[in-house]
Amino acid sequence: MSTFEVSQSQAKKMDSKEGLEALFEFATEGILVTNHTGTIIKTNPATERMFGYGKNELIGKKVEVLVPARHSHSHVAHRDKYNGSPHARSMGAAMDLYAKRQDGSEFPVEISLSPFTASDGQFVIAFIIDITIRKKAEESVIQQKKELELLNTDLEKRVKERTMILEEAISELNQTKEELNDALQKEKELNDLKSRFVSMASHEFRTPLATILSSLSLATKYSEKGDKENQAKHINRIKTSIGNLTDILNDFLSISKFEEGKISASPEKLNIKEFVSELLKEVQSIVKTGQNLDYTHSGYAETVSDKKFLRHILLNLLSNAIKFSPEGKSIVLKTEVNKSHFIFSVKDSGIGISEEDQKHLFERFFRAHNATNIQGTGLGLNIVSKYVEMLDGTIDFKSALAKGTTFTIHLPTGNGN
Repeated sequence: MSTFEVSQSQAKKMDSKEGLEALFEFATEGILVTNHTGTIIKTNPATERMFGYGKNELIGKKVEVLVPARHSHSHVAHRDKYNGSPHARSMGAAMDLYAKRQDGSEFPVEISLSPFTASDGQFVIAFIIDITIRKKAEESVIQQKKELELLNTDLEKRVKERTMILEEAISELNQTKEELNDALQKEKELNDLKSRFVSMASHEFRTPLATILSSLSLATKYSEKGDKENQAKHINRIKTSIGNLTDILNDFLSISKFEEGKISASPEKLNIKEFVSELLKEVQSIVKTGQNLDYTHSGYAETVSDKKFLRHILLNLLSNAIKFSPEGKSIVLKTEVNKSHFIFSVKDSGIGISEEDQKHLFERFFRAHNATNIQGTGLGLNIVSKYVEMLDGTIDFKSALAKGTTFTIHLPTGNGN
């Protein structure tokens, strides 16, 4: 009788065992049975689909047909050694174990072996799981592996015998629980971030909105007087501020893109004095009673940088200086362009920053302890630091409580002066 005929005969005897057929037909993992010579005598549909074979096409073949060619020879030796001392064991959980499909392609698997003895000899039943998806998500695999090992250790202390179906069910349940917890945590973080963005937007929109209201009032006044020149000037300021509002909104809604590297600088030549003078006109609308904006410039007249980035940086520093300084105090702005750098500083005489708070000044959403009663989101300086970083610059500051703060920024000129 041929090997195939022997295998078919053994398979028929196996079919007669109560419950085995249902297990083979409906199990989600691959299951195959070999005899003591390593010949496959039984496979379930999941195994045939997994390896790309037709129904009963594997029957009578050596199990090495499912092993990559580079490991086939050593697998024979391992199989003979295992048959000498058969015992339940799992393979693939702590190593990279691969199987081979009929078309020669390979995929990662986990295999568990369980020997058993019947009246007609010794057999080994193998449970096979395709872990391709898990391998592609390596970090998730590592975490899941640790959880599975902890779970297995705990179960092994309390349970001597268990089936692979139960183990698979527990593993899937834990994975689903972990994924659900992660999803809930991410949803919570997203909602929190959205709330903070709304608060932050209201803070950052104040300056352009104040400019619009002021210019609208003046434009109406000049319209009544027939002064078209001044009326047109303030209408243009309104248009500019509306455009700035749009820019700020776009930047705030895409702040996460800083980490993703989706925001890039667009350098252009700028006349610093003209640029800053226009900016000071906007800021003037939020100056407190008696506050003065003192501005001086030295060095070259022009530099090359990103106009939008610079505008955000200066607007934030100036508005903070005004907000944290009392009435009747001056805010000093200095700009300088030399051969290698564009340098500007903003100095106020405000409440200052404690040494303890200075360590966290540029962290997202951080508020100093002495500023909790002053409106703000704690995000402005974080945005400033990111813009400075994207311009390959540096930002420094000096501060003392009740004595004010000075921020100094150095940016490369980029214009070859």
